Amino acid sequence: MTMRDSTSDDRTPEAVPSSSRRRVLRWAGGGLALVALTAGTVGCEDDAVDVEEPGSAGGDEPKGDGKGSDDGGGTGKKGQAPEPLWTKSTSAETYGDNDELVAAGGVVIASGSPLAALDAATGGQKWSLPGGAVPGAPLLLSADTLYLASSEYDGSVIGYAPASGKETWRSRLGKEYRQPRPIAVDGEQVYVIAEILEDDGSSRTNVIAALNSTTGRVAWKEQRDLGTEQNGIHAAVRGRHLVYTDFKKNLTVRDTASGGQVWTHKTTKTNYGFFTVHQDLVIVPQGNALQAFDLADGKEKWSLDASDGSLFREPAVLEDVLYIADSARTMWAVDPRTGKQLWKSEALADAGLQVPRQYVKAGDTLYGATDLDKQGGIIAMDAKTGAVRWTFNDKTGDYHAWLVATDGRRVFALHGKKLHALPV
Repeated sequence: MTMRDSTSDDRTPEAVPSSSRRRVLRWAGGGLALVALTAGTVGCEDDAVDVEEPGSAGGDEPKGDGKGSDDGGGTGKKGQAPEPLWTKSTSAETYGDNDELVAAGGVVIASGSPLAALDAATGGQKWSLPGGAVPGAPLLLSADTLYLASSEYDGSVIGYAPASGKETWRSRLGKEYRQPRPIAVDGEQVYVIAEILEDDGSSRTNVIAALNSTTGRVAWKEQRDLGTEQNGIHAAVRGRHLVYTDFKKNLTVRDTASGGQVWTHKTTKTNYGFFTVHQDLVIVPQGNALQAFDLADGKEKWSLDASDGSLFREPAVLEDVLYIADSARTMWAVDPRTGKQLWKSEALADAGLQVPRQYVKAGDTLYGATDLDKQGGIIAMDAKTGAVRWTFNDKTGDYHAWLVATDGRRVFALHGKKLHALPV
């Protein structure tokens, strides 16, 4: 264990599997943002949303592609996916990360330019922001605020009311910093990473900082090591601990009150920065092992091995259960406190389905979103057994990863520029 962000990265292009394409795109988000700034491109209101009514001409109402054995999850006929409540064309510009589709305040929002909020019940547009979302930056939600990096590239971070789109908060880290991006939020602070500008306008280092979510004032800021990156960050907050990873294969924990680094561990090249947190633990897939570390000191609390040398994929803790799949297409449910297996299912492999990389839960159904099309889409599974209930695929063949979100009453599935609302 070291006490500094490390800058080593021994990955080669040959070592990066094709499934990491979305992560490489996200990593490149900063470069895309600079291109947008140089070109002066700004979205316009007229491009916000192409609104179609359910059942209208144009082929926007997909049919479910049902596979499975159990009823549930909004399905009408046994094993068949439900018909969408509505389908809309959006201005979505996503890179496949889980924070690019959010549902809150009665609306659903997909990252794009312009940034449009659609009524969760009807799909009608409620509001839009002409400048849109900064490419590669997350849609960061607190209990009542949506935080965005400013599309004006003026160094600001802005908070909006999700239901109305009205600006409610604004902060600026300082003129000596460029492109601050929010990475995490708790009840008191918004955490950002930004480039540190040199006198010639270049940047070789970056800073991590906390902004007061009431006043916008800088609570603390800490310069990261030379060679660390401000892109590809995944972060979460639990109590006094800010946890984050990047493409440098580090898992780092800082004190939220002071910004001081508490500990850091190396992660494997198969992880790509994904982790989940539960209570006082951070849980990280490390190749064919799933490890849980204490947030306070970094000590390992439990470890779980995948079967047959397969690799664990992206994890999620939902309602006190850890869900994760492995590369053999086995689905696991685990007690996140102890690492004890609750159940293990081969239903994904039996149905010839892809492995989900993002999960939400509504009622007794677990919904997983996969990478690409054909054998992917939204997979509805029994949350107690892992049995596949149905799959939904819009048959477009779009190369974008699927994204999923829920407001508890509906499940929202984004694929490319098509946003579908499915009944729970």
